[in-house]
Amino acid sequence: MRFRAGLFVTGTDTGVGKTLVSSALIGLAQSWGVRAAGFKPVAAGCSPGGVNEDVAALVQASAQTGLGAGDLGPIQLRAACAPTVAASLEGRELSMFDLNPAIERLRRDADCVIVEGVGGFDVPLSKTWSTAQLAQTLGLPVLLVVGVRLGCMNHAILTARAVQADGLPLIGWIANRLDPDMLCSDETLADLEHVLLHRFKTPCLGRIQRLDSPAYIPPEALHADALRPYLLPA
Repeated sequence: MRFRAGLFVTGTDTGVGKTLVSSALIGLAQSWGVRAAGFKPVAAGCSPGGVNEDVAALVQASAQTGLGAGDLGPIQLRAACAPTVAASLEGRELSMFDLNPAIERLRRDADCVIVEGVGGFDVPLSKTWSTAQLAQTLGLPVLLVVGVRLGCMNHAILTARAVQADGLPLIGWIANRLDPDMLCSDETLADLEHVLLHRFKTPCLGRIQRLDSPAYIPPEALHADALRPYLLPA
């Protein structure tokens, strides 16, 4: 079940930039000659017969592997709502077993896998299964994407606490500025960086400024040297 290398990318909420960061990590690994692929185990929101937009972005970023939307997004639900609700609308109950064929293909065809979670860290996927349990099963180190807006400090601290309470290594966090009009955003980031480092030993590994083109992160926005050990297969 374990991949050779990779990260589990979670966020403080939905819509905070997990796909953006995941695509950037795939590109970073590829720049070092690594066969890297993204993986969105569960995605909610796509038209019948269509492809979820997050999955489509990961397929594009992972093009060199030749893996398609069914490989990188094995569970794509039509309704853009909570996964348990979306699955119920389709008469489905999601299971980890649904992911096994895709995981085996990724283990065979990729040397590094960037797994993107759904929404926040502990989102229910069924009555007995959640994204936190998925992260535990995959056993990858966790990278947290913090959507920088009012309330982000509490969201980030609670998420960091939950990740470590579940026994997973939280290697760092990425700040993604979502609100260009946020009051005292620099001061908030400085305080958050202090709290996460001193309470959770979790450093800031990148800062993404408000982007005009949200499909691309400048390479200098991420701390490549700190991320390298997690993206290179042993």
